[in-house]
Amino acid sequence: MKIALRNAANAIGNLKESTPLRDFFHRINFRKGRVSAISATARKLGIIIWNMIVKNTSYYNPENYLYLDEKRKLTVQKRIQKQMEKHQFKVDDFNFITI
Repeated sequence: MKIALRNAANAIGNLKESTPLRDFFHRINFRKGRVSAISATARKLGIIIWNMIVKNTSYYNPENYLYLDEKRKLTVQKRIQKQMEKHQFKVDDFNFITI
C-alpha cells in the first residue's frame, strides 16, 4: 500500500493540469524537495482514502483554495497596517494606493 500511494503521489506531481493535490505537491516540492513532497502527498492521499472508507464520506475536490487566498490577503493587509502604525503613517497619506 505504501508503494502504491507513493507512486500515485509521484504521478500527481507529474500532472500538467492544475488540481488541488498537484498544487499541494508543488508547494511542498518548492519548499522541501521532491522526496518530501511525494511523502506528504502520499500521506494526504492515504488520509483521503481512509476517510472515504472508514467514515463513509465522499471526497470533496475544491477547484480553488479561495479561502487560502483570502487568508493571505488579510495577512498582508495586517502586516501593512502594523508597519504603517509603527512608522506613524496614516491611510490618508497614501490615498493613491488601493488594496
